[in-house]
Amino acid sequence: MLEFSPVSVVAPASSTRSIPLVLDSPHSGRRYPADFAFACDPVHLRKAEDTDIDDLYAAAPALGATLVCAEFPRSYIDPNRRLEDVDPSMFSGRWTRPVDASPKTKSGIGLVWRVLDDGSPIYARSLSVSEVEARIEQCYTPYWQALTDVIESCYSAHQKVFHINCHSMPAEASPISWIKPGTKFADIVLGDRDGSTCSPEYTQMFRDAFAAEGLNVAINDPYKGVELVKRFGKPSAHRHSIQIEINRRLYMNEATRERSANYAHLKASIGRVLEKTAAFVA
Repeated sequence: MLEFSPVSVVAPASSTRSIPLVLDSPHSGRRYPADFAFACDPVHLRKAEDTDIDDLYAAAPALGATLVCAEFPRSYIDPNRRLEDVDPSMFSGRWTRPVDASPKTKSGIGLVWRVLDDGSPIYARSLSVSEVEARIEQCYTPYWQALTDVIESCYSAHQKVFHINCHSMPAEASPISWIKPGTKFADIVLGDRDGSTCSPEYTQMFRDAFAAEGLNVAINDPYKGVELVKRFGKPSAHRHSIQIEINRRLYMNEATRERSANYAHLKASIGRVLEKTAAFVA
């Protein structure tokens, strides 16, 4: 049984009018379940986290938005993947669910991660089918349910909803990336799956807002957005979803996960971007 609640939902501040804006942080969880039983260096394992992304966007509820965050780590089970995106060779026993492995799984970072960013293994064992099923039941499903409930409630109240899928990215491509290792990334990468998950105006608003903070912005290069924006973004139905990747070099020491001297400055910048977003969606 999981020792903690797998999802936190921070509702709009009681003194603030609710707006049709939902943010989720699926990869900032840093509560490691007792049954994880990994065999790698825990300091290295933490490099999989989008550490502090939940805190960087913490101003959103005061503006009338809802913030949904995973408490469990993505390396345990990744809520930004499809349930079919698995490698059954990792498991002992018969996997009875459908399998449709993406390039992410083939790189070792599908629904259940097999390797770290340098390609080194997380486990020195096979995972039992029952423990993977428990991770789905106790973490993955509650996360999807909580986020779906918030988005549907918001849509019902406003007949439209705007969603931000919040992430961080390494300063440069890792050895398991599909990008040439060592490639340096922009400050901010916006992902709208080539314009299919939100209106172009929503994407442009973020591009302009981050640029006004002195940050350089790329769109869909190299991150286009994965399962969450794909599932929730239907702009023709007034459902807009965008992924935002923040370069970790802007706010942390990637080796230690410690906040850098620039942390407060970046958090203030994100606060101003959120203010512009609130005005846009309202």
